[in-house]
Amino acid sequence: MSSSINLPKAPSWIAEFRAFVMRGNVIDLAVGIIIGAAFTGVVNSLVKDVINPLIGLLIGGVDFSNVFVTLNGQHYDTLAAAQKAGAATLNLGLFINAIIQFLIVSFAIFWMVKVLGRFAAKTPAPPSKTEVLLTEIRDTLREKPVS
Repeated sequence: MSSSINLPKAPSWIAEFRAFVMRGNVIDLAVGIIIGAAFTGVVNSLVKDVINPLIGLLIGGVDFSNVFVTLNGQHYDTLAAAQKAGAATLNLGLFINAIIQFLIVSFAIFWMVKVLGRFAAKTPAPPSKTEVLLTEIRDTLREKPVS
């Protein structure tokens, strides 16, 4: 006595989704996102720990992370103190940090794309179907004797 279990048929979109996920460019995109997240961490540290202290030193010891304006009119020594008090603030220094980080990331991506473009194989594209057909017609006409 054998029993068979009839499972419901899987929807067709599951197979389509599986094929989509397993395509090479989706996996490449996932790898790129992971590397980009790691790269962003490095850039954040570069801006926060190296570039901003140097810029701050050049312009008189300003710490960008503490450049802010309180909207309630009170004075706070640090952004952390203002946030702890619940004051609404315009965080201009943090915005400047974000701009610097964006510029560094975009500059690095620009150069990476430029370098990878040079390494890309410079093979000519294969002829189109139209070009192949025209070449065959030309060769056939050459072979026929002129009457």
